[in-house]
Amino acid sequence: MMTYDEPLVWVTLILMLFGMVMVYSASIALPDSPKYANYKNTHFLIRQGLFVLLSVMAAAFAFRVRIETWQKVAPYLFVATLILLVMVLIPFIGKGVNGAKRWISLKVINLQPSELMKLFMVLYAADYTVRKQQYMHKLTKGFLPMLAAVGLVGLLLLLEPDLGAFGVIVCIAMGILFLGGINGVWFGGIAATLVGIFTMVILLSPWRRERIFAYLSPFDDDHALGKAYQLTHSLIAFGRGELFGVGLGASVEKLHYLPEAHTDFLLAVIGEELGFVGVLTVILLFYFLVKRAFEIGRQAIALDQTFAGLTAKGIGLWIGVQTFINMGVNLGLLPTKGLTLPLMSYGGSGVMINCVGLAILLRIDYENRVMMRGGRT
Repeated sequence: MMTYDEPLVWVTLILMLFGMVMVYSASIALPDSPKYANYKNTHFLIRQGLFVLLSVMAAAFAFRVRIETWQKVAPYLFVATLILLVMVLIPFIGKGVNGAKRWISLKVINLQPSELMKLFMVLYAADYTVRKQQYMHKLTKGFLPMLAAVGLVGLLLLLEPDLGAFGVIVCIAMGILFLGGINGVWFGGIAATLVGIFTMVILLSPWRRERIFAYLSPFDDDHALGKAYQLTHSLIAFGRGELFGVGLGASVEKLHYLPEAHTDFLLAVIGEELGFVGVLTVILLFYFLVKRAFEIGRQAIALDQTFAGLTAKGIGLWIGVQTFINMGVNLGLLPTKGLTLPLMSYGGSGVMINCVGLAILLRIDYENRVMMRGGRT
């Protein structure tokens, strides 16, 4: 038996390196536009390479931290990230891009607290479920405190606004509570309530409502050049790619037709340049990651390591849900949301936190293997 999950490491590295190639391809023409006129063609490639290098270093450090230690610091990390979410909303601290204030500038890199919250919500929800196991079937002591924590996070994210990150975090928290054995009646009731809240948020926000209408009929004259502009050009990109694509680097949609092609709509460029085969390959790689996370989690729970098991499954939920939403948006299955493709899209915070999360998953697998050999962690 190996001491670590080698296929998981290779799949993660392949996704990051493939992402670098596609980020370079999607961004190479951006300096032709006035917005990026001072940038070099390799600007985003070099920065993404730096992000990947820093992410691997952060992951190597995270792997060396025992799962027991992660459990002890989970509440403190959660509270610290809440403070960062508040800081984002403070003038002259939070950095705005395209009308949303989601970043804190650290000069070298822009820190996005919502990305941190995704990982720390996994750790906090897993720790909470273990600590409150005897109260999980009670509303007041079991579910309401967690609901209040998620509600506070949601309020801060909606003020940015970042409905996509809020959706992912709600799925993580609810998923871990469900796996941890929460009362089925309360779970169903609260899930229905959350659906109602999301619906009300959309209905009470005119621009979100317009996005929904545009998503339902993107090629209407009223929508194609407005709220559905990104979606229509994303669908055109997939249509041009057909089975094997037009060839690496030969995308037309990335030539200032498809906005944010190197971030939220990277899959559309993959679809155009590498076709259905390229998109299917990416889907299968992510499927392997999510499947492996749940297998590692199941093994940890079988070894009576409940926190480790719930954390592993929570990481699988996080990667799986965010990947599904990003791909759904690109393919027109879901309304447009500002969520990146994990490990692949351009961005420092996202790639780094994804890597740290997968490093924790590798650590859980490592400790499982040590325990199965009869050793101690």
